[in-house]
Amino acid sequence: MKTICFYFQVHQPFRLKRYRFFDIGNDHYYYDDYTNESITTKVAYNSYLPANKLILSLIKKHKGAFKVAYSISGLALEHFELYAPEVLESFKELAATGQVEFLAETYAHSLAALKTKSGFKQQIEKHSEKIEELFGQKPTVFRNTELIYSDEMGLTISELGFKAMLTEGAKHVLGWKSPNFMYCNSLNPKLKVLLRNYKLSDDIAFRFSNSAWSEHPLTADKYIGWINSHDQKEEVFNIFMDYETFGEHQKADTGIFDFIKSLPEVAIKNKFKFATPSEVAKSFNPISAIHVPYPISWADEERDLTAWLGNELQDEAFNKLYKLKHLVDKVDDFVLKKNWQYLQCSDHFYYMCTKFFSDGEVHAYFNPYDSPYDAFMNYMNVLSDFELQLKEATKGMDEKTLKIASLEKELEETKKQLKSIQTKIEVRNEVKPVAATKTTTSKSAATKTSAKKITKTKTTVKGTAKPKATSKSAPKTKGKK
Repeated sequence: MKTICFYFQVHQPFRLKRYRFFDIGNDHYYYDDYTNESITTKVAYNSYLPANKLILSLIKKHKGAFKVAYSISGLALEHFELYAPEVLESFKELAATGQVEFLAETYAHSLAALKTKSGFKQQIEKHSEKIEELFGQKPTVFRNTELIYSDEMGLTISELGFKAMLTEGAKHVLGWKSPNFMYCNSLNPKLKVLLRNYKLSDDIAFRFSNSAWSEHPLTADKYIGWINSHDQKEEVFNIFMDYETFGEHQKADTGIFDFIKSLPEVAIKNKFKFATPSEVAKSFNPISAIHVPYPISWADEERDLTAWLGNELQDEAFNKLYKLKHLVDKVDDFVLKKNWQYLQCSDHFYYMCTKFFSDGEVHAYFNPYDSPYDAFMNYMNVLSDFELQLKEATKGMDEKTLKIASLEKELEETKKQLKSIQTKIEVRNEVKPVAATKTTTSKSAATKTSAKKITKTKTTVKGTAKPKATSKSAPKTKGKK
């Protein structure tokens, strides 16, 4: 029986107001409240509320046969608490059905995984606590910002106790293999990896209303027919997309809500099953490991990080931001900590993207700036004031204290890296050897077997250095597909 796994991303950033050079040191409030409220309210009434109402009705209609999953960033949850509490209540109604799963992610929808392992873990823990507080679920499946994933990130997620992680079924990673199977992390096979079927996902998310598309109009029967035409051995079809697809990217008058309304009934008639990511992870065994030495994402045609870290503007802003972490760790100020969260949001770097020639419409979506350079200057002005605030807050600490704190942080990171290497060695030594199928009593056979084990052990120890190196030298990097 083929299984369909629906997952939707929900996120809204705290957009910055126009912050000029002369505001540095004088104005310590950075956010455009009017824009943030108006956009959140607009999307709530166009998308979130009608989509949640429809999903709830489908769950009730199909009595447990229809299920979905959401990943809602911590910043989006704060938006709902501030500007659209009715959206939060509608998500709680969905949670109460028992047919909806809420995933963990970085609280600030950040790129912390690329820079600071400790900060990455802190955000995940903060987000998981928020999800449990609001929806009564402790997440067991993780989805990183924009589906960013690498072998090293997967290992970190497994160390935090998660059972599965989502990412993109990128063609350059899969090669000839299909995304419609379960895979596992190459450094810790216990972590299962669900891969997005980007073609089937984008048929809904991006091509649905395109009248020039050869398959337009898309109907539920046609869509389920495409899935049915796949090899019967292909087990699970992961359909992942932005929740704003429903009513915002694809307006109501395109028929998107009617399409989703009819889809479950057609799928169930064709003996398809719907499952949440955690159910998929429990139901299917990995067919192999997926090797991702360099980070991938679901963004743009390249499926890499260049939507956020692909030019000098983005790199400079990103590096300057995380140079401040050792100061942030030393302050105990609610406002500074909150600003630190908001400034890490990946959208700020996304607005600086210069890849408009290939994905212009996507990168311009809800972008408050006239150009990437305006985005960069505005962000750097805000960051300069934030840095002044941090230095003022840590002024009582002398240079020696701060230097020791910085060295302690570096030592802590080194210890974690060494522990990570040791874990990889232990895991590979446990997984690599193949159990013997015969009992060999001859001395020569025993010697040969022993030699093979020694060779495998050497190969394993050699190989462990590679993931560490590639993590540090990842290529410089929203667009969507």
